[in-house]
Amino acid sequence: MAKKVSKVFKIMAPGGKATPAPPLGPVLGANGVNPGQFITKFNDATRELNGRVVGCIVTVYADRSFDLEIKSSPASVLIAAALKVEKGSGKPNTEKIGMITKDQLRKIAEDKMKDLGAASVEAAMRTIAGTARSMGVTVEA
Repeated sequence: MAKKVSKVFKIMAPGGKATPAPPLGPVLGANGVNPGQFITKFNDATRELNGRVVGCIVTVYADRSFDLEIKSSPASVLIAAALKVEKGSGKPNTEKIGMITKDQLRKIAEDKMKDLGAASVEAAMRTIAGTARSMGVTVEA
């Protein structure tokens, strides 16, 4: 018989380097998850990401056990990593922080493809390009 799901929630944490310190520990505790067990399981699953922020969907069951589903990094994190910058522009319409090429855009879109609702890589590229523009990144024509 299937376990009864008591709660499902999403978190963002650095892959392979998460700690039970705030803000992660209190969120886990409030949702009935043992922070120590979660951190161990999460860090083992994301060890190769080396500190890059990733999303995670946590499903908590009535017996306080849990499953986690690791998602890809947010598009903004991948774009910032491709450009080697820390964050996007505070004024994206006037202050540009860099330019992203079609090849970089395609690579990011392919990485995010399973988490996006896009029908093709080209559609995913357009979605990622929109995120880039909102960060103050010029997209190569």
